[in-house]
Amino acid sequence: MKFQGSEKYVATQDLMLAVNASATLKKPLLVKGEPGTGKTMLAEEVATALGLPLLQWHIKSTTKAQQGLYEYDAVSRLRDSQLSSVDGGAKVKNIHNYIVKGVLWQAFTSEQPVALLIDEIDKADIEFPNDLLREIDRMEFYVYETRELIKAKHRPLVFITSNNEKELPDAFLRRCFFHYIKFPDADTMRQIVDVHFPGLKKELLAAAMKTFYDVRNLPGLKKKPSTSELLDWLKLLVAEDIPLEALQSADDKVTVPPLVGALLKNEQDVTLFEKLVFMQRNHR
Repeated sequence: MKFQGSEKYVATQDLMLAVNASATLKKPLLVKGEPGTGKTMLAEEVATALGLPLLQWHIKSTTKAQQGLYEYDAVSRLRDSQLSSVDGGAKVKNIHNYIVKGVLWQAFTSEQPVALLIDEIDKADIEFPNDLLREIDRMEFYVYETRELIKAKHRPLVFITSNNEKELPDAFLRRCFFHYIKFPDADTMRQIVDVHFPGLKKELLAAAMKTFYDVRNLPGLKKKPSTSELLDWLKLLVAEDIPLEALQSADDKVTVPPLVGALLKNEQDVTLFEKLVFMQRNHR
């Protein structure tokens, strides 16, 4: 079964090809792009479209690769051994009671194929991707405490996202199919907005889109507003019933939009934008 987009996710042709190519090659799909461009949502929508359960592993700076496989809870076992008189020590003797299965273990042993999302892999230590090379490549790993080999019953459809905070190792990149989600052009953005706000008036959408791209294209922004932030802003415009006139200026110059806090997320960018508006207003 091939991914052909979904009602809730506007996928470009090259993105659909990338998803299906990774499935054909049986390699993880490494997805990069600006924050807010729908990398995480892609895995969710592909899983839904293909009828696959989705397992998610959201990476933090402290995450270790071993946690995705399993963890041995030695502390709990030691504590229980001190209270072993309760059940004669039966629980303590069975080491399986202290093995905590990670997301990869769950994916490998699932009775049906699953989709697996490893989200924001670049947040972890630089060695994290290398530590997963063997397991993702061979679809198996060894549990030393129980002396058992865990092999994948079905190869999961693996999605790996990155915000480019760190460079990933070449050895890891070789094992992935790569796709960069470009920031949507105006036509694609209108399709995305239409999915979320099908009844939005064309005049309001046109004015909002112009304002959004005016803000986004401002030179020197510390953080450019993303697709998800545009959708949040539109939701507010509709909820607050902001009139069309508030988004337009008679002389077609840039104006400070209402509810700008949905688009600009730090004081430097707000100040920069206000300066631009002031300069345009006073330009002769």
